[in-house]
Amino acid sequence: MIDFLDGRVTLHAGDCIEILAAMPENSVDSVVCDPPYHLTSIVKRFGGDMPPRTEATVGKHAYGRHAAGFMGQSWDGGDIAFQVATWQAVQRVLKPGGYILAFASTRGFWRMCVAIEDAGFITHPMIAWVFGSGFPKATRLKAEGYDGWRYGGQALKPAIEPIYMGQKPFGEKTGTANVMLHGTGAVNIDGCRVDGDPAPWGNQTEGNGGYRLHQASVPAEPSEKGRWPANLIHDGSDEVVSAFPEAPGQQMAVGPENGAKTSVNVFGDYGARDQFEPRGDTGSAARFFYSSKADADDRIGSKHPTVKPIDLMRYLCRLVTPPGGVVLDPFAGTGTTGEAAWREGFNAVLIEREPEYQQDIAERMRLCLAGPDEKRREIIKRRGLVEDDAGPLFGGAA
Repeated sequence: MIDFLDGRVTLHAGDCIEILAAMPENSVDSVVCDPPYHLTSIVKRFGGDMPPRTEATVGKHAYGRHAAGFMGQSWDGGDIAFQVATWQAVQRVLKPGGYILAFASTRGFWRMCVAIEDAGFITHPMIAWVFGSGFPKATRLKAEGYDGWRYGGQALKPAIEPIYMGQKPFGEKTGTANVMLHGTGAVNIDGCRVDGDPAPWGNQTEGNGGYRLHQASVPAEPSEKGRWPANLIHDGSDEVVSAFPEAPGQQMAVGPENGAKTSVNVFGDYGARDQFEPRGDTGSAARFFYSSKADADDRIGSKHPTVKPIDLMRYLCRLVTPPGGVVLDPFAGTGTTGEAAWREGFNAVLIEREPEYQQDIAERMRLCLAGPDEKRREIIKRRGLVEDDAGPLFGGAA
């Protein structure tokens, strides 16, 4: 066990199942993780009499590249994220009412969800992370009459990574009682709202605590608390923003003195409405959602293929972790969750099996206290990077 940042972040090197078994029950407040995606099912589906995947057989049959896991990574093989026992071990150390957020591929999301739910978690609506940097990998169909047709497992442009959201059942009779006793059981809505800015930004992208909002050219008074957070997050790229329709805000005054509701004839009258003055904001519907984009600073020069943006991970940690809480990541990778938790004022417990990524975590923790110039020099030294590196999972990285 190694401590970083004055003990605020703890790294356990080794197998997560073994380490979780040694941790105290009900000892962490949230789980924010990015498990292996296990993009190996092609062997099981089409392998036939091919030999089982081992270090000796990987690469020696038609689907060997896939058998090694995503981008040839052996740690992505197997099925630990699809095993109920994995998530039972996670649930044991999570406090009653605590939340879990877990990334997955669009191919394996359903298998991971079933395993987490079968372990006893309550499944909430998923969170979708939408990005514009993905690219399709499709094979042209070379046959007469089929111009423009493609085939392959990724023939469509990848543009989304799903995030499972679940919750350990309450230990008390009510949510309030559970939160009062354990500190867990609710999400930080107000802490994750989108602030409304009355400045006339036009269609420019403006910073907002690490996130971007695409605001209208017409100034509008912000609400006291901001917009309610949604289960859709986007990367702020032009490609994604352009896919959203124009979505004007509330167009008219609402309230009892402004006439009958148009829905009365369909649903019947279901009570008086509060009075609201019209809002003048217009523009892309993308302004209702948060944004994140992975860059070289997020990757800290690591060769890990699925590094997530620090802004995105900070938002997720803040959403589900109580003040002063402990965030667990049993698949720590390069330690982005640890840095995110630390920057949000939480503590973090990280578990990572691979020595290469344990070194990445140590470097990330060291650079947390470094200035931007030193951090950039170290990134360039480690990877020879000058421009931004790969974005999300299906970005343009080699």
